[in-house]
Amino acid sequence: MLGIETSCDETAAAIVVRDQSGKSSIRSNVVRSQLDEHAAFGGVVPELAARAHVTYLDHIIAQACREAGVTLDEVDAIAATAGPGLIGGVLVGLTTAKALSAALDKPLIAVNHLEAHALTARLTNGVAFPYLMLLVSGGHSQFVLVRGVGDYERWGTTIDDALGEAFDKVAKLLSLGHPGGPAVERIAMSGDPKRFKFPRPLLREARLDFSFSGLKTAVRLQAEALAPLSDQDVADISASFQAAVAEIVAVRAGQALVRFADELPGIVPQLVVAGGVAANRTIATALEAVCIKASATLVVPPIALCTDNGAMVAWAGAERFALGATDKLDFTARPRWPLDLEDMKIAPDAA
Repeated sequence: MLGIETSCDETAAAIVVRDQSGKSSIRSNVVRSQLDEHAAFGGVVPELAARAHVTYLDHIIAQACREAGVTLDEVDAIAATAGPGLIGGVLVGLTTAKALSAALDKPLIAVNHLEAHALTARLTNGVAFPYLMLLVSGGHSQFVLVRGVGDYERWGTTIDDALGEAFDKVAKLLSLGHPGGPAVERIAMSGDPKRFKFPRPLLREARLDFSFSGLKTAVRLQAEALAPLSDQDVADISASFQAAVAEIVAVRAGQALVRFADELPGIVPQLVVAGGVAANRTIATALEAVCIKASATLVVPPIALCTDNGAMVAWAGAERFALGATDKLDFTARPRWPLDLEDMKIAPDAA
């Protein structure tokens, strides 16, 4: 299976094999980051991202095939992210996949980017259904019950900023550069996480939703009150922000695991973490403690497969292809595509 990913600022392609028993093998996984193109702007510029995808995608696909030792004629199908994401980039990848599908007479699988994240733990760890997924990335923060391929139930989401977006905005506010998550975590290591008591929005409510906008505003107000900021001020603000985020995520994860145990009695709960924010060690440590308390298994795929990549798209395509699900060439790219929509389900007669 060839997988193509162009939903944001990584141009990626991969070759993944799924055998009849469901075992996986990553033959190649090529990712070209666009950090240099966007560094001067403090964030991703959609038009620049789309242009870079156009420039590099053909070369990335060719490299993925070379590294895997296969030709395009030898792949069984073409999978590509069809949404959600920056629509210009999504169109580049999906259009390329359609062209390859038509030229090679190979099936097309239009992959939901969120489903690719949701199924990655099956690629890397062979996780069995059902399980709970916490997706924390630049564009999404949500809890999803993963019952099977195409069968998802969203339990909670962000009502404003995604967690990765909040990290990026705090980093920009503190002039730490882009991407914000690693920059904030790096400087927070020398900071005092107890110096500032930032708010923990929504934690008094029972629902599993997140809110990070108020926390971000509190960080901005504190920075303005201390201006001009010393290096220690920046480190302490970063550490205190990160501590607030870790507590919010841990509390919500604990609540979600309780719900899992209530709704699926007799099944050992598994919490799968996906998305780039999964690399944050403070958050990971907090989640480890929560899972120990809940007698749950924590699964975090290798960070290279938590961030955007072609292997996760290829695997999601392979999982769908094994169930007989393919798509027509008129499939439309989508800037928004929630996982729990009815059209994610695979028809019983697909196989």
